Amino acid sequence: ILKTLNSWFWWENIWMPINCTWADFVDRDGLVFPKPHQLYATIPYAFVLLIIRFFSERYVAIPLAKALGIKNVRRVKPQPNPVLESYFRECSRHPSQSEIKGLAKKCNCTVHLVEKWFRRRRNLEIPTVLRKFQEAFWRFSFYLTSSIVGFIFLYDKPWFYDIWQTWVGYPFQTLLPSQYWYYMAEIGFYWSLLFTLGIDNKRKASARSKLEPDFMAHVVHHLAAIGLMSGSWCGNYVRLGTLVIFVHDTADFWLEAAKMFNYARWEKTCNMLFIIFSIAFFITRIILFPFWILRATLYQPTYYSTTPVIAYFLFNGMLLILQGLHLYWGYLIFKILKRFVFLK
Repeated sequence: ILKTLNSWFWWENIWMPINCTWADFVDRDGLVFPKPHQLYATIPYAFVLLIIRFFSERYVAIPLAKALGIKNVRRVKPQPNPVLESYFRECSRHPSQSEIKGLAKKCNCTVHLVEKWFRRRRNLEIPTVLRKFQEAFWRFSFYLTSSIVGFIFLYDKPWFYDIWQTWVGYPFQTLLPSQYWYYMAEIGFYWSLLFTLGIDNKRKASARSKLEPDFMAHVVHHLAAIGLMSGSWCGNYVRLGTLVIFVHDTADFWLEAAKMFNYARWEKTCNMLFIIFSIAFFITRIILFPFWILRATLYQPTYYSTTPVIAYFLFNGMLLILQGLHLYWGYLIFKILKRFVFLK
């Protein structure tokens, strides 16, 4: 069954134009092509990024936070109690008064002590400002680095200025070393975000509550991003893929910078950075992405082939999912800006 599914998945008509086979993508005559098995390396790269994240948060973000006036608040841990801990994890973080009385009898202690235990246990679940600052610093560092490196990789490429150049010579476009590392780092980064999504700030959900909409939006976004980049790698849509990555990263580091200064209570700096982020977001995600990138993926391929392959519909479907998320987040940003301008 697995062998049959594998042969269906790698069927040439899914990935490449008519009369092309996988044998045509063997390196030759100075041409180097992306290979699907290279994507396995993104998992080790993700763990390398997690190690870098650990050291950068600990030895760079914490001293920077202290310099900005952010203090490390230590919370008092409740006394170990297996009964109350089990109830907290499996039943409720906010037990009713009757439930507290029942737990007090079960643990042979006073109602006041049970209430105090639950209050302290809930406080442990709330991330400290320092912890939030560390995560924002890591994302800021990666997105800023990715944006700078992406511009260095792309500024001298003809397809950076003329989107039609992304299709010239397709599918026999050689893979550049810069494109390889750009893809590996970006896919590895999104894997690392998925690995830590359940423990990162503002992503948790209690045992009895529904998942937060923002949590689910991030899960969909990360999976769509990994699937899109991995698929574009296999189909050698690397030129377009690097443009998509660059358009997405150039706005994000402004938001993370705004968060960092918000945690430091630098209100004017935070507001200014958020306005810059909003402008960058609407330019890149609401204007450039649909009218530049999607135009190149939906419209321009019809000039090179009258029979679109299945990958055409798969990739454009994922790109449209991302655009839907852009509109969702754009709506939230617009609401914040509206409150900021009209309600001060």
